[in-house]
Amino acid sequence: MAVAGVVALLAALGGALWLAARRFVGSSVPRLHGGADAGLMRGKTVLITGANSGVGRATAAALLRLGARVIMGCRDRARAEAAAAELRRDLRRDGDPGLDPGLDPDGGAGELVVKELDLASLRSVRAFCRELLQEEPRLDVLINNAGVFQCPYMKTEDGFEMQFGVNHLGHFLLTNLLLGLLKSSAPSRVVVVSSKLYKYGDINFEDLNSEQSYNKSFCYSRSKLANILFTRELARRLEGTKVTVNVLHPGIVRTNLGRHVHIPLLVKPLFNLVSWAFFKTPVEGAQTSVYLASSPEVEGVSGKFFGDCKEQELLPKAMDESVARKLWDISEVMVGLVQ
Repeated sequence: MAVAGVVALLAALGGALWLAARRFVGSSVPRLHGGADAGLMRGKTVLITGANSGVGRATAAALLRLGARVIMGCRDRARAEAAAAELRRDLRRDGDPGLDPGLDPDGGAGELVVKELDLASLRSVRAFCRELLQEEPRLDVLINNAGVFQCPYMKTEDGFEMQFGVNHLGHFLLTNLLLGLLKSSAPSRVVVVSSKLYKYGDINFEDLNSEQSYNKSFCYSRSKLANILFTRELARRLEGTKVTVNVLHPGIVRTNLGRHVHIPLLVKPLFNLVSWAFFKTPVEGAQTSVYLASSPEVEGVSGKFFGDCKEQELLPKAMDESVARKLWDISEVMVGLVQ
């Protein structure tokens, strides 16, 4: 037991040294944060769900620095306002002269807007979209980032299993209600945050709500597979509209997404060391979202799966067109888009 503990500790320390070396040399993932890219998103409006923490917040910060007008769609408005205030302070501290491009015609960071959006409530999604469509003349990028990870069995306001309801159905309705604005703003982009854990899920049309059986890990993977199938079917439906949609794996990132995962108290110090050594920071995890939202390199690219800012292959089950179409049709009924 003692030997195993020493081996584990040495492995973790080795990982920490590896990470330190990797950070010293620099990441191979391009960072679109400024310099030659400054102003790349000026004049463009971006909506990010779950933007008050983790990858979503890092994505918002990066796109603000590129000049975008960023709308933070968050469940907890108070936390979102606090996060927005911190982002504004960080931008000013880093030398960005203003947050409103209208007041800063020569450049600087974009504007930041906070709106309440609870993806576990179809009523909230519809109210959010009504308000957005009334207030916003254009939407250049929609980033479906928010997510729930391996939570105990619980249901959304509308009776859906929480992970499938938030990760897939909430974003499915949101995207469909905003498609008209995205089309009128074209060329525009939809970016969907999924996970390589999709590999461990499947779409069981007989038990989408997990009422017959529930495994929190499997159901998370199912929701992430649904994200990919949704992306590919949406890309097919959007052909010729100049609205593109792509899906990504951000990597294993140190965020509060894993708050429902139980780690024994005695293991926590080792886990924290290993996560520091091997997991990405939120800034690193956000790079592919920023890339797909802003880079000229992916202009016109649609229906693809990305990781570390590069296109990656999918398993056959994530490319099954018949399953994607059936999932779309059933999702339309579940969220009330069709009767």
